[in-house]
Amino acid sequence: MYPAEIVVPMKEELTDNGFVELQTPEEVNASLAEGGTNLLVINSVCGCSAGTARPGVLMAVANAEKKPDHLTTSFAGFDLDAVKQVREHLLPYPPSSPSIALFKDGKLVHFIERHMIEGRSAQMIAQNLLAAFDEYCS
Repeated sequence: MYPAEIVVPMKEELTDNGFVELQTPEEVNASLAEGGTNLLVINSVCGCSAGTARPGVLMAVANAEKKPDHLTTSFAGFDLDAVKQVREHLLPYPPSSPSIALFKDGKLVHFIERHMIEGRSAQMIAQNLLAAFDEYCS
């Protein structure tokens, strides 16, 4: 497990911008049981998280005409049980962090795996998410 002093500033990059932390399996299940759309970011200490994933997510949310109803996040290597539960909802995809999932009425409708984040700019990730928001969000 990563030390809190490393993880907290990375968590705050999302939580200071409206994302709700999901730290337990129960919080994950309750969040995904809510109606509407839920953007769930599996945050990470990985360099591509800091370099493109978090900035891309924030850019997409800030610039979206149609936004997800819920913005949520769990941190890989820190919120261990919560991330394990999130990954149950992401099957058949293998574990991937960072990663970005969009759920609609509890069902996964769009997923960006780590290999789709690596080597891509924040703008490219934002464009990918904006297209998904246009398709699935109201």
